[in-house]
Amino acid sequence: MNEPPPKARSSAAHGTLLYARSRAVPATVAALAATAAFAVWAADRMDTYLDPQRRLPIVALAPLLAAAVIGTGLHTASEELDRTAVRPWWPRRLAHLLALTALAAAVLPLAVRGGPPDFGPAAVVRNLLGCTGVTAAAAALLGARLSWLPAFGYVGAVYLASHGVRGHAVTVWAWPVQPAAAAGAWAAAGGAFALGVALYVVRGTRPGTGRS
Repeated sequence: MNEPPPKARSSAAHGTLLYARSRAVPATVAALAATAAFAVWAADRMDTYLDPQRRLPIVALAPLLAAAVIGTGLHTASEELDRTAVRPWWPRRLAHLLALTALAAAVLPLAVRGGPPDFGPAAVVRNLLGCTGVTAAAAALLGARLSWLPAFGYVGAVYLASHGVRGHAVTVWAWPVQPAAAAGAWAAAGGAFALGVALYVVRGTRPGTGRS
């Protein structure tokens, strides 16, 4: 199997570095780490180990904050350079979005480690996927700088309106506040993630507000 020449490898590495810098990836990674640290601190302050229901604000809101960080991190200051690039951008968009999502999925569950599983790490990961999908779709339709708005509006409305509601449908439309075992919530969050990722990878962010 032929390996690419050193010059080609150096060029690819340089292109990846420029891509990361143009999208402020180091700052986004630092913001995700800070979000996870804040979630751990908040969970400890709320004594969530005493009652699984006390975890619900962490499970619903920490992934939302992380998704907002990811969404705004999709902005680029080099719109004209991106438009004139020879190589297609979609592989880098996909790798960028999946890498940030994987990082958030690795650190956010630390806030709800141990204890009953209903509102544990699995629920955090599910909500992260759903919120990131909504945010990625919003980045493609509204622009990266406003990508956090739809997810914040939806999760906030669900958090306030779903208390005491029963039925099979609620596990779908109120997926951010459902326990980890709710199959409908996983289907809704997974569908939102797949749709949002596909839309962002194909279209990039909306022109005029940071197209990547």
